Amino acid sequence: MQSTPGRGMGPGLSPVDRRTLLVCSFILAAALGQMNFTGDQVLRVLAKNEKQLSLLRDLEGLKPQKVDFWRGPARPSLPVDMRVPFSELKDVKAYLESHGLAYSIMIKDIQVLLDQEREAMAKSRRLERSTSSFSYSSYHTLEEIYSWMDNFVTEHSDIVSKIQIGHSFENRSILVLKFSTGGSQRPAIWMDTGIHSREWITHATGIWTAKKIVNEYGKDHILTNILKSMDVFVEIVSNPDGFAFTHSMNRLWRKNKCNRPGVFCIGVDLNRNWRSGFGGNGSNDNPCSETYRGPYPHSEPEVAAIVDFITAHGNIKALISIHSYSQMLMYPYGHLLEPVSNQEELYNLAKDAVQALYEVHGIKYIYGSVSTTLYVASGITVDWAYDSGIKYAFSFELRDTGRYGFLLPATEIIPTAQEMWMAIRTIMEHTLNHPY
Repeated sequence: MQSTPGRGMGPGLSPVDRRTLLVCSFILAAALGQMNFTGDQVLRVLAKNEKQLSLLRDLEGLKPQKVDFWRGPARPSLPVDMRVPFSELKDVKAYLESHGLAYSIMIKDIQVLLDQEREAMAKSRRLERSTSSFSYSSYHTLEEIYSWMDNFVTEHSDIVSKIQIGHSFENRSILVLKFSTGGSQRPAIWMDTGIHSREWITHATGIWTAKKIVNEYGKDHILTNILKSMDVFVEIVSNPDGFAFTHSMNRLWRKNKCNRPGVFCIGVDLNRNWRSGFGGNGSNDNPCSETYRGPYPHSEPEVAAIVDFITAHGNIKALISIHSYSQMLMYPYGHLLEPVSNQEELYNLAKDAVQALYEVHGIKYIYGSVSTTLYVASGITVDWAYDSGIKYAFSFELRDTGRYGFLLPATEIIPTAQEMWMAIRTIMEHTLNHPY
């Protein structure tokens, strides 16, 4: 049970200093109105067998919930990462030890990473104000992203337009960027990021990708050929309420902000709310669960907006849904173990995309179907897309593999986006060359 060195409050602090720092962190967070995670840790457990996985799953059912799974119990070959609040650490560690579950400490103090992240954003904001330029290597708030969209569309109006496809539960606009060289109802590629609000690296990757498309059009012959024949839609903030909440109150919020009468807990996991396999294994009927599926398929306005848009369009040929973290590229199904009819084609395309990604910075992604690569998950975006006739449906899990988890430093935005671009471009090129 060793911890990773070099993170958290250093060993040089006396107990009094430590307490003072703890109190100061709480006061600062309270002043900002944000939840404080001082002393919270992310533990990694390697379960040896199904029995040990079951013991880990039991932790989720405890009331009140003692852990927040960042990587849930799936199979013995995959690590389980869970955030444990400071107040529960002693109990949870005792539980693990009493059942012979070995663990290591991936993140010693979550608040330390959050403070660093907030500091980096404030520094970037000051720089952006003085230079009047948007930083693609920084994280941004919802307001900053929507403002950037307006400027971006104005600057590149020859190729980009903005479409409002609906409103969120809290009545925020749901916006999509359309990249097109003309024509109507052309075959198209859909890409969404940020369906889970705490996965900030995905929004940042979406923004960088949008910029890359306008920069490379006319220069990169593959992208130019794609845009001569197809349109590309990019939804950068798929969960605007949840994303706004990660900035204002709870950086680690995952779900949307749906609030139903008589239901104590808030939010639905938007990636369990789709019709395909709705309510099956890998989703939860408990509203307090991080994987709560919602009362019925497409009950959430954020999901319904995408469903209505894609269905009305009628000619989407590829869908790419971007998540973090774990470094994976996956295709349907999530709710079934059986392979899809064009499994071999999807496997080979994923292999090519991952290879193209690897060649940029040497980062390795694993690939395969959702259910065999990650875990069984029901009611997910890519399954719905595939069942709706979108033959090329892929889901990414971006960097990293757990050192930072959902708190990937902003210094990794551009390298992550650069390698992702090559994988996305590979999928888009295949879609162009294999019409159906």
